[in-house]
Amino acid sequence: MKNILLIGGSYGIGLALAKELQFENKVFIASRTKENIEEMHITHIPFDATTDTLDVSLLPEVIDGLVYLPGSINLRPFKGLKPESFETDLQVNFISLVKVVQSVLPNLVASEQSSVVVFSSVAASMGMPFHTSVAAAKGAIEGFAKALAAEYAPKIRVNVIAPSLTDTPLADKFLNNETKQEKSAERHPLKRFGKPEDIANMAAFLLSDKSSWISGQIFHVDGGMSTLLI
Repeated sequence: MKNILLIGGSYGIGLALAKELQFENKVFIASRTKENIEEMHITHIPFDATTDTLDVSLLPEVIDGLVYLPGSINLRPFKGLKPESFETDLQVNFISLVKVVQSVLPNLVASEQSSVVVFSSVAASMGMPFHTSVAAAKGAIEGFAKALAAEYAPKIRVNVIAPSLTDTPLADKFLNNETKQEKSAERHPLKRFGKPEDIANMAAFLLSDKSSWISGQIFHVDGGMSTLLI
């Protein structure tokens, strides 16, 4: 049975992943709220990734899997973005990730082979208008993940999932009516937007021994958007 730590896991992709993992793993969720997870087979640790230092004394000495889920969708014209907006997106998406990884690094190294899963965006590889801030932060994640995977191979595997728009609370304003949903679905070659389970399934695979020969990769779980021309 693996020890899996989810940073954020009360909503969206994290919640879908926790539901999938909870019965065959020991799941620890470090998040701001226990909402939606109170009846689940998990251990909750109060934690805000943007302000708190993770209390590693509440974790097992060995962590076999780490998933960092906090993120942002800050879509605005570049001319209206102040440098502070870039700093905020970089903080929640990347700097807080670095702090978490450094705090649990001894626990990850203690595993026979641990797996770290982090999240980018389709916008990091495709040029999309109004995405400058979030694309920059997600691009930092992709570069960081590859370098970390190289530095800690074969002890720690590190992989990235780059989704397109997925039906989570974070994306609610982009999918909160039927017209928006239809337009979003039409933009994707597979003619639908993502579900949390679509992304959670890939994360669960990357945490499992079935992916033990995979590291330093970026997986585009995006309905074909990043590679298929329609």
